[in-house]
Amino acid sequence: MSTAARRSRPTPPPAPERRGIGAGIARWARRIVVGVLLAAIAVVAGTAVRVWQVARIDDWSHADAIVVLGAAQYSGTPSSVFQARLDQAVRLYENGVSDTVVTVGGKQEGDLYTEAAAGKNYLMSRGVPGDAIVAVEEGTDTLLSVEAVSREMHERGLSSAVLVSDPWHSLRTRTMARDAGLDAWTAPTRTGPAVFTRESQMHGIARETGALVWYQVTHGSADFPYTAAQ
Repeated sequence: MSTAARRSRPTPPPAPERRGIGAGIARWARRIVVGVLLAAIAVVAGTAVRVWQVARIDDWSHADAIVVLGAAQYSGTPSSVFQARLDQAVRLYENGVSDTVVTVGGKQEGDLYTEAAAGKNYLMSRGVPGDAIVAVEEGTDTLLSVEAVSREMHERGLSSAVLVSDPWHSLRTRTMARDAGLDAWTAPTRTGPAVFTRESQMHGIARETGALVWYQVTHGSADFPYTAAQ
C-alpha cells in the first residue's frame, strides 16, 4: 500500500466499550449535580418554613429572664424596631413572666450609648425598676450578643430565658441561645416595622433564612450588612 493511501485511510471510531464508560460517567456527574442542587433547595425551603413557623410562637411561660435583643439606637433613643421589642418586654414583665429583664448590645463607633444602656433607660421610663434590669453592654451582632447574655446569666445562676425580638428573628436567636447553653423560647413583638407590611414580612423571612443557613453551616456570625435590623 502506498504512503498516500495509508494517510487517507479514515481513523477508526472509538471502541463501543470506551464510549459507554464515558457516557456513564457523564450521566452520574449530572445526577450528582442535580442531586446537590435539589438538596440545597430543600434545605433552604425547609429553613424558610421553620422561620415562618417559629415566628408564630408566642410563649409567655415563666422564665428566669426576659432577654431583649438589641437594635439600632440614636443618641440613647431606641429606633422604632428596638422600641417595639422593648414595649413587648414591658408587657411580659408586667404580666409576671419574669422579674428580670436583660438588655443587650454594644455600640458602633461614635455612639454615645450602647444598645443595652439605651434599652435600659427606655424600660425605666416605662416603669420597669432599674434594679430589675441587667444591661449587658456587649455584642455587635446576634451571635456575640447571645453569647454575652449566656455568660452573664450563668454567672448569676440563671438558665432560662424568653427571647424578645422580631418574629422572623426568633428561630435564629433561639437556636443560638440553646447552642450557648440557655433553655430558651420566644415571645416576639407583634408591632413595629418588621411586621407592618407583607413586603417587610417576606424580606424578614428571606433575610433570616439566609442568615440561619449560614450559621448552621459555619457556626459563625450570621449578621451581614444586609441582615442588620434598624
